[in-house]
Amino acid sequence: MKSNHELDYRIFGEEMQCVEIELDPQETVVGEPGSFMMMDNEIQMETMFGDGSKQNSGIMGKLFSAGKRLLTGENLFMTAYTNHGREKKRVTFASPYPGKIIPLDLYQMQGRVICQKDAFLCAAKGVSIGIEFQRKLGTGLFGGEGFIMEKLEGDGMAFVHAGGTILERNLRPGETLKIDTGCIVAFTSMINYDIQFIGGIKNTLFGGEGLFFATLTGPGTVWIQSLPISRLASRILQFGTAGGRKEEGSILGGLGNLLDGDGS
Repeated sequence: MKSNHELDYRIFGEEMQCVEIELDPQETVVGEPGSFMMMDNEIQMETMFGDGSKQNSGIMGKLFSAGKRLLTGENLFMTAYTNHGREKKRVTFASPYPGKIIPLDLYQMQGRVICQKDAFLCAAKGVSIGIEFQRKLGTGLFGGEGFIMEKLEGDGMAFVHAGGTILERNLRPGETLKIDTGCIVAFTSMINYDIQFIGGIKNTLFGGEGLFFATLTGPGTVWIQSLPISRLASRILQFGTAGGRKEEGSILGGLGNLLDGDGS
């Protein structure tokens, strides 16, 4: 028997998605602050310390849960949405930037999934949202975005969000996939995660992809995003800084700006 609330849901949209959660009477979903979009009248909101899971009950448990979320860069508080009516009601959560919402049935995934620290959107009440420290020294020192990750535990539904196009890869036992650390969205608990040095002086100086990448070894499932929000933000910043546009390798250089009518 499942210990977490069971959720029915529908995902709408293509590039700017939202997920509609259908709640039975007295059923609750927990959402990340800022993800709320709309809800029916008889659903009530409650801001709470930590994630509301049973393993984080009590004052010390709530403080520990909130502290873990602080380490991952998330808000100390979460919001619970409970249906206090007598019929089914709906609450909707929106994605924060262009990409896809990924539904994760933790019951089908041995009760545990590791995800990027900014990926969590919402989950059934009872799902624990904690932290996952990577134990290997190389991973800890050089993992970048992959050093401290979020850990979703329980037997209910959880929803994560990622940027761009999402690819799902099922790795066989011993099969290894090399991925840019920022492109990892989530992976199941049996996956072995490590960081590998790219190597080679030309790759290090001129590769443009950083010094390290993640290696994920099966068995298990990996979800990969084509456009991490950090990469999108850096590109926008790069094009928005004073000094004009990036030339993108144009042989015309500044003359291209004049031909484009951008000669100011």
